[in-house]
Amino acid sequence: MDKKLFYDIHDKPKFGQMLIFALQQVLAILAATIAVPAIIGLPTQMPAAILGAGIGTLIYQLFTKFKSPVFLGSSFAFLSSLGVALAYGYCGIILGSVVAGLVYVVIATIIHFVGTAWVDKLMPPAIIGPTVALIGLSLAGNAMGDIVKANSSTLYGNYNLVALLCGLIAFFTIIICSTQKRIKMARLIPFIIGIATGYAAAAIFTVIGIYTKTDYLMIINFQPIIDNFYTADGAFKGLAAFIDYPHFALLEAVKELTTGNMSKEILNANPNATLLTLGGIAEVIIAFLPVALVVFAEHIADHKNLSSIIDRDLIKEPGLKRTLLGDGVGSMAGTIFGICPNTTYGESVGCIAITRNASIITITTTAVMCIILSFISPLMAVLQTIPSCVMGGVCLTLYGFIAVSGLKMFKNLDLENSKNLFVVASILIAGIGGLAINIPYAIAETGEITGIIKITSIATALIIGIVTNAILTKVENSKFGKEKDE
Repeated sequence: MDKKLFYDIHDKPKFGQMLIFALQQVLAILAATIAVPAIIGLPTQMPAAILGAGIGTLIYQLFTKFKSPVFLGSSFAFLSSLGVALAYGYCGIILGSVVAGLVYVVIATIIHFVGTAWVDKLMPPAIIGPTVALIGLSLAGNAMGDIVKANSSTLYGNYNLVALLCGLIAFFTIIICSTQKRIKMARLIPFIIGIATGYAAAAIFTVIGIYTKTDYLMIINFQPIIDNFYTADGAFKGLAAFIDYPHFALLEAVKELTTGNMSKEILNANPNATLLTLGGIAEVIIAFLPVALVVFAEHIADHKNLSSIIDRDLIKEPGLKRTLLGDGVGSMAGTIFGICPNTTYGESVGCIAITRNASIITITTTAVMCIILSFISPLMAVLQTIPSCVMGGVCLTLYGFIAVSGLKMFKNLDLENSKNLFVVASILIAGIGGLAINIPYAIAETGEITGIIKITSIATALIIGIVTNAILTKVENSKFGKEKDE
């Protein structure tokens, strides 16, 4: 029988292997990390997002004393909150991140004085298991949307059969490498091999498409590489084509304050953006505070999921207080020296589960690699050309492992117990059904709602699960929960 991990948290792979393992982690987290700035309308800030992820992860490792193999990257939970913050430029983004980070710091302080028993009562296995499963299941739509998408094709909508083929090539390569028994290295780097194979297949189809002028076959968009070396008018960019610094939030916020003007990128994302005002401060705080409270629960779910994978209880050692402080301060630093709040990454957890490499030094090297890569323009450009379909094939395995990890937590859960059954059912149905909470916070004189705070479906399902569990626990402990004496 195989041992559970090839590399435990304190194991140190050989230097050359460690660099390869770290690159694999970078590829696993890349798509989601750079997606957040693109979604909020700041695609030029992708290098800053990579930089922020690296810095945030290093700070997390310092707070957890290098005992927790967790990677922090751009958080999708704060997308709607970031939309509010964009109205006040980079200062608004930084303020929102500080608010979210301080929530973690406050909760960590409470845990320091009263312990974690209340957390276990608030979120027992009947809540954590389905929530972890839901994280993977809720991301399935994104992965399957990407796996049929060609980066270059513009004539055939968002479905491309050739793209699906390339995505499945990446997927099957990964699962074959992960399950075969002869070549250990292939089992340790299945994602690098899978991405390379899928990329090669996509490149072949793209070259054929270019020469035959068949748009349907053009799976890869090589434009980021061209744009990296040349300006719009065809002039060579010189040194900036090879080394450039990420335009991170703090730097851009200082420009806003000193010039009194919004940057071109911010105005493209929100033409009505203005400097931060007192009213804006209140608006940003209201947008970030409730989401941060919910992401706290996802933090616990991710760490319990990883604990089950590596056979170490991270909630006890290094402890929930330290993981929260690392996540909170790391998220703040990741935004200030990046672009958006960070969170623990399911893609990274899935990568650890599949490769069975939980080495802390690998995660730390990944963070350092992200920081270095963010300054190397050609490498950032090449990474941006990885087709969506290939990353969809990768996520088919990663998100599947996250979902299954949550389902595995059901093995010791008594689903014959009605309370457990209702708690699990409420979380899964609300989450898979996409139930979200939209809280209006700005209403025009006409009565039209002009601004909302959106609590995601995962967060909403988690809230419903916690409330359901609390109500049924009260009923169970009351006279109504006991059989009537005859």
